[in-house]
Amino acid sequence: MNPYGLPEQTAEGLVPARVISQEKGVYRVAARQGEKPAEITGKLRYRARSASEYPAVGDVVAVDWNEGGSAVIHDILPRKSCFLRKAAGAGQREQVVAANIDTVFLCMSLNRDFNLRRLERYLAAAWESGASPVIVLTKTDLCDEIEEKRLAVSSVAMRVDILWVTAAKPDGYAQLRPYLGEGRTVAFIGSSGTGKSTMINRLLGEERLETNGLRNDDRGRHTTTHRELFLLPGGGMVIDTPGMRELGMWDAGEGIDRAFADIEALTARCRFRDCSYGSEPGCAVRQVLAEGRLSP
Repeated sequence: MNPYGLPEQTAEGLVPARVISQEKGVYRVAARQGEKPAEITGKLRYRARSASEYPAVGDVVAVDWNEGGSAVIHDILPRKSCFLRKAAGAGQREQVVAANIDTVFLCMSLNRDFNLRRLERYLAAAWESGASPVIVLTKTDLCDEIEEKRLAVSSVAMRVDILWVTAAKPDGYAQLRPYLGEGRTVAFIGSSGTGKSTMINRLLGEERLETNGLRNDDRGRHTTTHRELFLLPGGGMVIDTPGMRELGMWDAGEGIDRAFADIEALTARCRFRDCSYGSEPGCAVRQVLAEGRLSP
């Protein structure tokens, strides 16, 4: 049985394992032998030129299992996807939110957390990661403008599945399950208070994660403080991440092109290749804006 989708072996006789939690440089890994704490070698630490070259939750790593103590991480196997953000603070540092994910659930609640501009940034980062984005709109029972918000989200999320979920019904999260098949990994990403931990508890079938209500200003409280991967009863895997009120973009050129594919297609019809969409004649973007076929 191989619940974490691990390869049969790695080079040099090391054990393949999956990073299932990470907090302040402390790791926990899962392998066929079980779970245990892990630390990285000095060589791997020295070789890392940026934060993204350290192990992250979801990574498959080569470890010395070391039966008598902590596992030792020697190397990170190539990632098939990697969700990056700019780390909080003034420094220009990238941060790996989750690695080796198949689907990114971009979670946004239908209360004051509703923010289309932030959703566009999430979409660009998700496309850039190599995973498939799915928008998950939560707390539908608290929203009176469902159709209005559905149209608004659809306008910025072309070719992306949009799911509607609620904790108010026993089957309120049923739409999530088709994405969580055996061997599949999904990361839940969004602001605090969107209900990510509640959704994961429902999928796990038990209260594994602490949950909090909203503050008086309808904003979420931070509950999750670190990233962690959980194995679901059906064999799928979910990664819980701390809430992100803001998402700093990190080198998401291709992701931006895919998130704004309608604009990208229009620019090809401008008369001039270096059109700034300002006063140039023959600007296709300004034309559709004037005709009301594109939202400003």
